[in-house]
Amino acid sequence: MTVESILLVSNSLGLERCESYLLFSVETSLGEGFRAFLYFLGLAYCFIGLSAITARFFRSMENVVKHSRKVVEIDPCTKVETVRYEKVWNYTIADITLLAFGTSFPQISLATIDAIRNIGNLYAGGLGPGTLVGSAAFDLFPIHAVCVVVPKAGELKKISDIGVWLVELFWSFWAYVWLYIILQVWTPNVITVWEALLTVLQYGLLLTHAYAQDKRWPYLSVPLARTERPEDWVPEETTSCADENNFYDERSEILQVDEDENRNVVDIFSIHSVKGTGPVYQIVLESEEVAESSNKPFHEKKILESPSVLALWKQQFVDALMLERPESRKLNNFYVRLASIFWQSLLAPWRLLFAFVPPYHIAHGWIAFICSLLFISGIAYIVTKLTDLISCVTGINAYVIAFTALASGTSWPDLVASKIASERQITADSAIANITCSNSVNIYVGIGIPWLIDTVYNFIAYREPLRIQNAQGLSFSLIVFFCTSVGCIAVLVFRRLTLGAELGGPRLWAWVTSVYFMLLWIIFVVLSSLRVSGII
Repeated sequence: MTVESILLVSNSLGLERCESYLLFSVETSLGEGFRAFLYFLGLAYCFIGLSAITARFFRSMENVVKHSRKVVEIDPCTKVETVRYEKVWNYTIADITLLAFGTSFPQISLATIDAIRNIGNLYAGGLGPGTLVGSAAFDLFPIHAVCVVVPKAGELKKISDIGVWLVELFWSFWAYVWLYIILQVWTPNVITVWEALLTVLQYGLLLTHAYAQDKRWPYLSVPLARTERPEDWVPEETTSCADENNFYDERSEILQVDEDENRNVVDIFSIHSVKGTGPVYQIVLESEEVAESSNKPFHEKKILESPSVLALWKQQFVDALMLERPESRKLNNFYVRLASIFWQSLLAPWRLLFAFVPPYHIAHGWIAFICSLLFISGIAYIVTKLTDLISCVTGINAYVIAFTALASGTSWPDLVASKIASERQITADSAIANITCSNSVNIYVGIGIPWLIDTVYNFIAYREPLRIQNAQGLSFSLIVFFCTSVGCIAVLVFRRLTLGAELGGPRLWAWVTSVYFMLLWIIFVVLSSLRVSGII
């Protein structure tokens, strides 16, 4: 056995000391096992942070989608003006862009950061592609497994616009077929500038095709009629208030959402309740309709609007430091209350940091939306550093970490968005569209843009394409994912034909479907991890 092979085996087993560190050089003097434990703990805490910022991101996204504009129509005969309000965002485009892109942003930012770190290298980093392919599997299997059991017993929720879903499904499957083609068929093991550019441009084709299907353009759409669907992406909330004037009281700015609606994403982690108990911030003048239909004098509305913003922003910091919620104080079990306080203490640093995100209703939610994405990018950067250290300390292949821990942790916004949509919407469109569209976004944007950055730099600097390490392992994962995803979609179609809906139904069959989806995910993770590790 040569010295090189001994060093290779030693490194793969984690026997060679890792000299890299996260914050302090003293970390290198600690035991490798203890360091791995600390880094995994830090990784888990970053994922908790992602869940916390997702709460604010999701609320801001809702406000963006709810934005409407005033349309004045004049009857040519009677000259009577008719004023109506229509939504700025198309229902389908909002699903594919804001919902899918926003919930996939942790993976996209992680892959982009990984690409920027590797600028100048002829070989692309494996962290980004591995996370995105693993995230696609997590989206398709575990998220479907959760959504199928979320509706109440016997409640059925089906896709209302089956034509749009088929378009999104086609582009989702084609994305992974395309990725396999450029990895193994067209230019094996390398990515050229044109291949990366074509990958990104196909996201525009997806948007165009989906919009054409939604509007039923001839020759570009499938001739399938849609059934009923909600007017809003998420139906309006119902809040009770004894006195309407309380809306204008600074002490009453915080409105609690109905307990049956899971509004605060962070509380999904809560061990003391399965219901949303977190505060939701709302201002009176949420839309132009309210402002124009109000009978109050203009100067009074102007005075009330400004302090509301400051009061809400101040309240965000107050709530971030609140370690015990009013609902938990009503619990009789002391240990459950103690566990709740402990959990809130873990969340407090993240909530305090994210309290700097402006209230979601400012500028129709755009400022909060963008700020949330910036915070997500910051967390993604820390995640990449921790993943490098875990791989360095333990010797575990970076692809394996990406397929498992990173894919699951960064896909949490996808899970939350689909879960809330499946709970609150009367159809399954947004819940399932988020899954299929996120998978498309993962490839066209999440892999396309990082590869485009690296390929353009390599072409300018070296006149060389971008080489892919372990392209065979990644291609094998794509094949496994394609086969298991066919099994997943086949079950959804079978449920549609037999039960009449993709989600819900009898509890027994819902749980059987859920377990089946989880088994498909386990098959993908095990086979892909064994392949990229060189075991099979």
